[in-house]
Amino acid sequence: MIKKIIAALLLVPALVFAAGDHVKLDQAPINAGDTASLQRGAKLFVNYCLNCHSANYMRYNRLVDIGLNEKEILENLVFSGGKVGDLMKNAMDPNEAKVWFGAPPPDLTVIARARASGDGSGADWLYTYLRTFYRDPARPTGWNNTTYPNVGMPHVLWELQGEQEMKADKVRADGYMAAVEKPVLAKPGKLSVLEYDSAVADLVNYMVYMGEPAAKNRKNIGLVVLAFLLGLIFLVYALKKEFWKDVH
Repeated sequence: MIKKIIAALLLVPALVFAAGDHVKLDQAPINAGDTASLQRGAKLFVNYCLNCHSANYMRYNRLVDIGLNEKEILENLVFSGGKVGDLMKNAMDPNEAKVWFGAPPPDLTVIARARASGDGSGADWLYTYLRTFYRDPARPTGWNNTTYPNVGMPHVLWELQGEQEMKADKVRADGYMAAVEKPVLAKPGKLSVLEYDSAVADLVNYMVYMGEPAAKNRKNIGLVVLAFLLGLIFLVYALKKEFWKDVH
């Protein structure tokens, strides 16, 4: 009887973990210097995210920083009939969005920075979140998420990933077997698991870039300033020695 009670107690934290109260985040394999990845991510963002969400603090023409020219941006990424200098807004009415999803979809310009926490970076959170949707008939949209339980957002990338379902998996803890539910691919999508993970990494890579498009320039300027100050130290020291040589 005592062993059964202990086993039940050991099972509680496992179930809490599975319920999404605390989710171990996967490290996002992103590279801010990979312009090809950023371009693929921008395409995914415009095609799948910008229909509901907006990026009101980002202009299309900033994408020249990732290797695209204005003609390519206008022809391949601006579908609203706008101009290449326009902000990345969506056409969804906020009041209608509130009715459909329970709340207007948030602006995503700085979402990668806003989601940073002690458990991982915002990139890690997004990378894990976009890969942990699963079918849930109890939810209004038919979808749920282990990283963000009871999320109001449907799985917009389901055609690429396929459909995951929660399945029980046994794990060993202190000599006891505990059942933990996790999302498992039930119906494959257009992409394989590895291809989908790579696509999500591209999308997250772009969203990190979008949060601070000038990050690369800022870092380069910082290096130049540090090099200047380092050179200035030697110059000032040499000047000090010249002024004080007669004193010493």
